[in-house]
Amino acid sequence: MIGISDIEAAARRIAGHVVRTPTVPSPGLGALLGVPVTAKLELLQRTGSFKARGATAKLLSLSEAERAAGAVAVSGGNHGVALAVMAAALDVKATVVMPRTAPARSLALARDAGASVRITDGMDSAFRLVTRLRDEGLTLVHPFDDPVVIAGQGTVGLELAEDAGELTDVVVSVGGGGLIAGIAAALRARRPGVRVWGVETEGAEAMSGALRAGGPVPVPLSSLVTTLSAPSVSRLTYDHAAALVEEVLVVPDRDAVQGCLELADHAKVWAEPAAGCLLPAARRVAARVGDGCRLGLVVCGGNTTPQEIIGWAERFGLL
Repeated sequence: MIGISDIEAAARRIAGHVVRTPTVPSPGLGALLGVPVTAKLELLQRTGSFKARGATAKLLSLSEAERAAGAVAVSGGNHGVALAVMAAALDVKATVVMPRTAPARSLALARDAGASVRITDGMDSAFRLVTRLRDEGLTLVHPFDDPVVIAGQGTVGLELAEDAGELTDVVVSVGGGGLIAGIAAALRARRPGVRVWGVETEGAEAMSGALRAGGPVPVPLSSLVTTLSAPSVSRLTYDHAAALVEEVLVVPDRDAVQGCLELADHAKVWAEPAAGCLLPAARRVAARVGDGCRLGLVVCGGNTTPQEIIGWAERFGLL
């Protein structure tokens, strides 16, 4: 299990390379949800998501031989962009493997940063290819199955604990589980009374499926939220969620897109569906907790285009 000393070490390592993102009360979201809300604006991070933290922590931990071999990552979008940009900043050659379903903007950003981008038919085949490239000698920077990466993501929770006012519950989006594992570990150490809730979208239910099964299992992927679409969680992230997370809620894609529109309207932030899914989950958490609920929302990323949001909203009849 990742400890607070691991997260504090990661924070020292990545300081100066990443942004300490704002942690702010959101009167607009508070009015919308009916409870006080604090937002951790990780969409203002370098590369547009929290993924820069874990990628940077891992890259800075590599030996000279590992750096010389070049780094490789598999990603539905944000982790690949983070690795590409941060590797370029640290003078490490990067290869990024993404499925065809990855956002076109993410593919372009990774290429523009100088990474070699490999495209596969889906996430399952992307994970298989990255495993082969690792076996051929490249240095794997896994999006979530790595204690150094998890500790890097945990710095989000460290900052939240230090910068937020009183909180009772924190809601975190879940893909492979690295972010929620790190945040839950940080909050358990720094704010042990705070409950941590996860949220996934239907068709990207790797962690909720694992919790039902008692361990990681492969899950079918159909959600439009590709940045949450891990084919399975890892034993490492599962163990953290099983021990430290209250529950992982599952919401429809439609509600995640509606959440994006609500974040733009009420919080004045432009977020991707991986963050939009926080709002329908937050409503359920607030209803369960009742009086005294004070929510923290980790707005994990903003890497989507107006055209994508409008297209999804029109598909679901939201405009």
